Parts: sequence; C-alpha cells; structure tokens
Amino acid sequence: MESVSTKVKDNMTSRKRKRDETKTEEISSESCLSQPNDQSVHEVITNKPSTLPAIHYDPDTTEPISCSLKSLDELLSWKRKEASLFNVATVPLASRYPPLHSCPRRTLVSHDMMGGYLEDRFIQGAEVETPYAFYHWEYIDIFNYFSHQMVTIPPAVWTNAAHKHGVLSIGTFITEWTDGEKTCEAFLADEESYCTAADKLVQISHYYGFDGWLINIENVLSETAVKNTGPFLRYLTDQMHERVPGSVVIWYDSVLKNGTLDWQNKLNDDNRMFFDACDGIFTNYNWTEQSLEWMKSYSAAQGRFADIYVGVDVFARGKVVGGKFETNKALNMIRMYEFSTAIFAPGWVYECHEKANFRQNQDKFWSLLSDSLYIHRPSSSLPFISSFCQGFGKSLYWRGQVEMKRSWFNLHAQEIQPLYLSENMDNGGWLRTRGCSEDAWIGGSSLTVEGMIPSGLSEVCARIFSLHVPLATRTFVSFVYKPPVGVKISLELKTIDGPLCTFDGMEEIAPSSVFPEALAEDNQLVEQFAQKCGRWSLDGWTTRCFLLKMIGCSLREVCIRVSRDGGDEDISFNCRIGEIMLLDAESLQAPLQSVEGICVNDVVWHTGALKGDGHMHKVLLNATLRWQYPTQQVRHFRIHWRHLRGPDPRIPPRPLTLIGRSHSTLYRVVELEVPAALGLIELVVEPVSREGFKVPEAQCGRCTLSYSASSSENPSVIMK
Repeated sequence: MESVSTKVKDNMTSRKRKRDETKTEEISSESCLSQPNDQSVHEVITNKPSTLPAIHYDPDTTEPISCSLKSLDELLSWKRKEASLFNVATVPLASRYPPLHSCPRRTLVSHDMMGGYLEDRFIQGAEVETPYAFYHWEYIDIFNYFSHQMVTIPPAVWTNAAHKHGVLSIGTFITEWTDGEKTCEAFLADEESYCTAADKLVQISHYYGFDGWLINIENVLSETAVKNTGPFLRYLTDQMHERVPGSVVIWYDSVLKNGTLDWQNKLNDDNRMFFDACDGIFTNYNWTEQSLEWMKSYSAAQGRFADIYVGVDVFARGKVVGGKFETNKALNMIRMYEFSTAIFAPGWVYECHEKANFRQNQDKFWSLLSDSLYIHRPSSSLPFISSFCQGFGKSLYWRGQVEMKRSWFNLHAQEIQPLYLSENMDNGGWLRTRGCSEDAWIGGSSLTVEGMIPSGLSEVCARIFSLHVPLATRTFVSFVYKPPVGVKISLELKTIDGPLCTFDGMEEIAPSSVFPEALAEDNQLVEQFAQKCGRWSLDGWTTRCFLLKMIGCSLREVCIRVSRDGGDEDISFNCRIGEIMLLDAESLQAPLQSVEGICVNDVVWHTGALKGDGHMHKVLLNATLRWQYPTQQVRHFRIHWRHLRGPDPRIPPRPLTLIGRSHSTLYRVVELEVPAALGLIELVVEPVSREGFKVPEAQCGRCTLSYSASSSENPSVIMK
C-alpha cells in the first residue's frame, strides 16, 4: 500500500523533522565538558531529595537505569534533552563477514526475558550471583529486546555487546488488546499522526544508538487505522534507513489487511501488505511444514526468503514443531526451506532450569542448533583483543589479580566472544570450550579448553575465533594461558591473502595455517610490551609473545592446538586461556592521551542520623562524573577516590581506592561513604588502554570536591 502524501508534503514533513532534531542536538551539546580540566568543586551538604528523573535514575540510590516508554503520550512527548545520556550505546556497530544484506538465511533472537528490565536495567552493572547473559553472538544477526511495554528501548549494555560482534540491536513497539486498539486509533488516525509517532521512534533509535524496531500490533484495527498501517510502516522504514544506515524494521505476523487480529503463522495475501512496506516479517509460531512449503512457492516471497523470519517459541507453547531442547527440529525444517528464523525467548534455559547450571544449559541449547546456524565473522582493524569475559563473574579480575571480590553483572564488560564448541570424536576422544568464572585474567571469566586425546592421536585442535582482521606488516601477538599438566599448548593462526577476502554468500576460500614461534623474554618488543603492561606472568598465568611478519594478509581463524607430551595412552586435559591479543607492533611506540574536561554535576547527598554534638556520622555522596577521552582507545576507565583532608588535620590523606569501572566517558558515583564535613576528597579517572597498558598518573583526570555541613535546605555548588 502506497502513502497518499504528496511529494510537497513529504518534503515539508522531512524538513520539519530535521529542524526539530537540529534544535534538540544544539541543546544537548551544551555541557560542562567545555569547562577547564582539574575542577575544584565545593558542595554544601543538604538533605534535599534528589530531583533527578525517576525514569532514568533509581529513586533510592540514584543509580542510572534503562527504561521503556509505557504510553503514546510518553512517546509523543519524548525529548532528546530529557533523555538518558547513560543509556546511549557507545560501541559502534562492528563490520562483519558476510554483511547482513549478503546473508541468505539470518537468525534473529527475541530476548523476552521475564518481562525485561531486570538486573540489566542497571547501566553500570549490578551485584548478581547468577545472572542471565547471552554470549553466542557469532550465530545470530539481529538481537531484539522484547517486553510488553509500548516502546521497549534496549538497555545500552545489550546494544554495546551486540555491536561488538557485528549484530544489530532492535527495540520493540507493541500495542495489545483493548488499550492497544485505542492507541492505534490515535496514532494511525491520519498521516500527520503516524508520521509524528514514526519520527519519535526514529529519533529515539538514533539518540540511543540502536538499529531499528520490531513492530508488534496485537489488537484489532479499524478501517482507517489499518489503511494507515502500511504507509506508517513504509514511512518509518524509509526514515530509519535514512537516519540510521543499516537499520531494520520488522513486522510481527498478527493483524490482517482487513484489520482482524488473526495470526497466520506464515506470509500470505492477508498480511503481505505489511511485509511489502518494511524490511521483513516475523511469523507466529504455530506453523507446519506445509506452511513452509506453501511460502516457498508464494509469489510475494520470491527474492526475499531472507526477510521471512519464521518464529520458533523455545517454550514450545501451543501446537509447534520442536521447542525447548528440541528447538533444533524446528530450525532444521526452516533451513530446509531456505528461510530465516526468529528464535523467541531462548532465556528458557535460564528461567526453567537451575540457575547454577545456566552456562551448561545455554551451551547445550546453542550446540544443538549449531548445524543449522551460520557463523558470521566480526571484522575490525587491529588491535584484536579478547580476555573472554562474558560480562559477569564471581570476582572482577585485572591481570590475574582480584580487583573486586563480589559477584557482578555488566554486559558493557563483555568482550569479543569465542566459539563455544562441543565435539565428540569417533575414537572416543572429545573436545569442549566453555566460559569459567572460577579464575580469570581480565574481567570475570576465562576460556576453558578441555577434553581427552585418545590413544593413537597425537593432538586435537580447538577453533576459538572466526574473524576477518587485516594484519599489519609486523603484528605483535600476546597469548596468556595457564599451562596444563601432561600436554603442550600452542597457538595456530589461519590467514588468507587480503585481496581474496571476499564473500559472495556461497563459497569460502581455504586459509593457510601459521604456527608462530615465541619471542624470547629479552626481545626488545617483549620488554617494551612488559614495561607498558606493568604486570607480567603471575599466579600460574604464562604470557607468550610472537611476531608475525606478513604482507597483505588477514586473520581468519584463531585455534588452540593441544598435543600430548609423550606416551600414547588416553590423556585428559583442562587448559585455561586468559587472553589473546594481536596489535600492530608499531603501536607499542604510540603515546597515550590524557583525560580532559573532567567535571562533577547532579550531586545528591544522603546523610545518616545526627550525633548528639550535631555532627552527621554518615555521609553518602552521589554524583555524576563526565570527561573527554577517545573511547575507541580504551578497554575501560577505573574510577578512584581518596580523602585528602578533614576537620582533623592530624589524619593524613588516604590512598586511592577503586570505586568501579566505566565503559564510557560518564560515571555515576553512587552511595560513596565519605568522612563527615568539613572534608576534601579527590576523584580520579584512570583510562585503561585497549591493550591493557598503564597510563601515567599525570594523564589521569582529577577533580577535588570540598564539602561542608549546613542546616540550609538549599544546595550550593561553587566552581573555582
């Protein structure tokens, strides 16, 4: 169905939209980042309640949180200047091979985890013993964050994790039942109404940095509303493509062209008009093989099989094929007919099983599907680095040492994930890779490579990364692991000539194996690397360094080869891999930048009861730190504080204490207990480079904050 708007009206609408966005961008650009470095701030402590918006900050702690929009009024009144800076995704969408448009059979995952916005709503992370996380990104193309709120905005932690792996992150626009019918009557009343709603969805996606929408209208539509649904979808899709290149808008199989709510479980003449107006359709789950066979010959599907995402409900509700640990039955059938798939609610492995066995069950689920999934390769320039952190753990590690000893969950910290494989060999041997939180080099988990080399076999090989990374003329490689007993560990890299690195959707070119030889510890490059890192081999971890000299080559695979150390009997092994890093050897000479423009704002004080002498015995500081630094150069920032001076001059300054980590140039200090007033503290932002190199103290960002007690209820902030 075509829009009834004229070309002139289209142009006026487009100009108005762009004017409005320019105006809000100008407002949002005003910030304290234009102020000079090394700020000194004075605060008068008051018990005045926080004025921060509860939609973006936890009302009790002032922690930044992600949220949805629950009504049409909230959508239409959304303003960029009132949005959450904390929930803006900071990781750009990585390139990948094959590109999404060249992938003939795609995989979409629709999250739908217990209503959404659980521990993942805490943007700076949460203390959770057994969280749910997704880490099989190499198998999927699109991640949909789903909830039953009207406008589901993906938490930035999910978008960042998806983008690192070249996976699109899309939100959900949903209307349901009687209330949904009223909403649709309002925003689909006429062209101006649906364009206004679509413009807001486009602005939200652009501002927060995610890649599109699943449109899920599950209510009856009037004649007027259904007439305008096609033009709404087309307008939204066109504007998304213009404003967010590479984005997608996908329609859920629900309403028919006559406005009836009737799930078809396939693409047909009754829902084709919606499919024609956007980038794809997500079918309902109660299809049969006959449904797939019919669609395969349906005229509207020709040339667009990849845009038909056949839905699979992992909970197996209703009359469905497969589901649960038999979801592979459904997927095998879908692939046989050459369609894409939408896997709904894979969190079943977490919701319906022991939380302590979550990793084991998730790995089992995706392993069963792996034969019908297609691995895509993240593509990036050097450096390529992964410490295998899955975004959660029992402790927080830095170079083999515990930095914070507590359970944590923060998908911002998730690094490029390896391939998690499970392989049984004909002669009784086996091989498996899995994440392990019992010990780590950096972050919360390491990669365990375990198995059994059977008698008669000298070695086994685990492919842990499939990539597309152009190599430098001189590529420095660092490999951190814990040597197991009875076997030898070696690194195998598979490369391909750069000019041949193409993908046409059908053929692959075989790579060549490279077995790099380790550099001696007194090699100049190794000494340079060790000096920049600050810590070397500790607590059983071993670091080996290599130098590759290659011209015009790209890295295609990273493999761990495990060989027996003598004998010919069956031998079991368990090896922990801490980190793999490849970087241009010339970058070891590159200087690191300084933190600039640090400032403090949105200060909120929480105080305890007063002592008899009138002094507060407990003072909690909440404040937002902002600074400038090129985020593509850092793995994260460490945020520290220390007490410099208090009312008792005999108490010396305290050493720096770590508060937490930030993965953007923004951090909310939450409930930091500081000495009673009068007081002077220092807040320090320490960048940690992507390579893990130490930044000289002089290049950290620093801000001092002095504070005094007052009976006044009016806060006073003085910038010196």
